[in-house]
Amino acid sequence: MGLFTYTIAGGGFILIGAWESIISTSEILVQTPSSPPLTRQQNNKLAAETTTPFSSSVTFGSIFVLAFLFIINSLISLSDALNTKDNTGFVLQLEVITISLLFLLYSLLGFFTHLKNSFRFPLIILNLIYLFAFGEEFLLFYMQKKDPSGIENRYYDLFLVPITICIFSTILELKNSKSIYARLGRGIGLVLQGMWILQMGFSFYSNLVAHGCDLHEKSRGNYTVKCKGHPEYHRGRAIATLQFNCHLALLVTLIVGIYSIICKKHGISREFMLYRPLGDGGEMKQFDNQAQFTLDTDEDEEGNEIKEVRDVELQKATVAVPVSGVNGYGTH
Repeated sequence: MGLFTYTIAGGGFILIGAWESIISTSEILVQTPSSPPLTRQQNNKLAAETTTPFSSSVTFGSIFVLAFLFIINSLISLSDALNTKDNTGFVLQLEVITISLLFLLYSLLGFFTHLKNSFRFPLIILNLIYLFAFGEEFLLFYMQKKDPSGIENRYYDLFLVPITICIFSTILELKNSKSIYARLGRGIGLVLQGMWILQMGFSFYSNLVAHGCDLHEKSRGNYTVKCKGHPEYHRGRAIATLQFNCHLALLVTLIVGIYSIICKKHGISREFMLYRPLGDGGEMKQFDNQAQFTLDTDEDEEGNEIKEVRDVELQKATVAVPVSGVNGYGTH
């Protein structure tokens, strides 16, 4: 396929994922209380945009162009597989064309839904098509074991991580069609896909792969990376894992940096804060309105009852008695 093909594919995924992440982040900022109030036209525009899984026709157009380029590239690889009599390469390209057609169908339906108000395709069907496309992509790289000992298999296994992120985010969007965070997660997954596609292109078609390993092509779309000995295979797989960890760390660093800048500039909505001080709500007011209480116990109450009984007995004992005189005669 060549380094140029991998560069175009990886760059396309990065641009689509970055654009979707930017759109999702802007919608999150609209919901924060520190943002200025929106006019009626802006509210209507925002409501119209959130009825589709992406908020811009630019994204649908980008997916269409990228899927179309994948189909053209696969057709060229099909003709090369026929000329070299490579049956495995022929079947692989048919799978790639099938996946590209799903993305192409998704982009067309979403594009017309976004442009024409009279054409309203069910959003859940769009998300299901998108989910099937990612599922087919996952199976393609999961089942692609042309050479069990090839170094490229390690790259394919690591490529399943960003695809899984996209699948999980799309499933969340199926449950809540207006979930901004699901679209944001899928955008991050698409960016990671593009970064790893670029890394695979540079690793397969340059000197960034382990020393002692070389690329062997049976046809344009069917290749494997073979190494001289067992230590080279281990080193090649370890380098692939290290490269993926570096890409993941870079992406996490960028996300945290951008998030901190946005929070500093626009603030954070208190609805999303896990900790809520007591003074902000009505908790303290409820305590103030309550009647005062004492620390009397049951023992104190019993003691008070005994004291009252004793007072009554003393009152009975001190009742006035007639005073008697000498020899039993009373006083006159």
